[in-house]
Amino acid sequence: MKYWLFLALVAGSVNAAQPPTPGLLPTEIVRPLIDRDPEVAAARGTRQVAQQDALLTRASPYEWTAKATTQRRRVEPSVRYNEWNVGLERTLRLPQKARADRDIAAATLDEGEARYGEALHETARTLLDLWLNWTEAEQNALLATSQVKAATDNFNAVEKRVKAGDAAKLDAGIARAELGEQQRAASDAKTAANVAWARLNSRFPDMPRRFSAVPEAVPLDTEPGQLRARIIDQSDELKISEALLSKAKANTARARADRIPDPTVGVFTASEVGGRERLTGVMLSIPIPGTIRRGRADRSVHAAEVSYQEHELKKRELDAIISATLASANGAYESWQIAESSAEAMRENSQLLQRAYTLGEADLQALLTSRRQAATAAQSALTTKVAAARAYYSLLVDAHLVWDMDHD
Repeated sequence: MKYWLFLALVAGSVNAAQPPTPGLLPTEIVRPLIDRDPEVAAARGTRQVAQQDALLTRASPYEWTAKATTQRRRVEPSVRYNEWNVGLERTLRLPQKARADRDIAAATLDEGEARYGEALHETARTLLDLWLNWTEAEQNALLATSQVKAATDNFNAVEKRVKAGDAAKLDAGIARAELGEQQRAASDAKTAANVAWARLNSRFPDMPRRFSAVPEAVPLDTEPGQLRARIIDQSDELKISEALLSKAKANTARARADRIPDPTVGVFTASEVGGRERLTGVMLSIPIPGTIRRGRADRSVHAAEVSYQEHELKKRELDAIISATLASANGAYESWQIAESSAEAMRENSQLLQRAYTLGEADLQALLTSRRQAATAAQSALTTKVAAARAYYSLLVDAHLVWDMDHD
């Protein structure tokens, strides 16, 4: 386990080794849910639009133009001639503009692919969050049920001592009230679990309900820089920014090339004086460039600079988020281990105090206090376990190391 990230996080590796994922939803369940999600379906359609846009950009925007004219020439009142002129012409895109258009088309394709990948990534994160929320609620309901059982055992122990004359009836009332409070808490926990499931099932209707256990986190026994490099390399959000920067650069090149207008060439033939004169020729026209073309080129330079700065900002923001998540993952795992040990100790202490109370060696307040401490410790252990799992598996989703996020 200590070497899985070293093997998996080789820069540019597509077939990265699978990290340990104890309790995580299986890929064969998750990928169909993600692929059928409306956000992903919309991004898939957007990618197809980008492909068509790229085809249109690569193609020349100009078309052949056919021209025809007819006229009647009158030389004298009684002498008239029919004349006609036909021609074919087209504006030609200059090579520098064609190259720039191909670069724009490539950037458009990259942006479409990146936006589709980002939709997959965000949907996976949403599924992970909703699923962890539900599993936490389900485990909270189980904890509440166990607390009801513990409160019932306490009440039964108090009842026995009251019947034996070793405890006052007031203790029985206190124990009964404590049991009622735990039953109320169990009802609230069950309701919260049903609400969490409703939210998960509404977004992902085909999600099976049997995966209700919280997955376990695994310590990141590797250099943080390796995982950071993997996440940055797989970041679709950063790929979108890179595509927009490439498109801005290509638009700048296009605007600079557009300072020279595209020429229009054509051929024509004509008949004059009733067919006695036949004309053939070629035509060439070039617009005279004005200041607006130079202004557009200057504007594109500034737009490219804006895209560059936004790209740099995106890289810094992503690096900060990754660093914070890595620190959270390591800290959450340590907190979970400590909380688990504390919960086990509190649970054992509560059992010992219940036995001592039954034997008349402890009072009711000590028993109730120990049970509440055990309940608080168990709740804390569950909360930290979910936090550790959320941080760990979020990193794996961001790094595209689970659920076949690299495959369409």
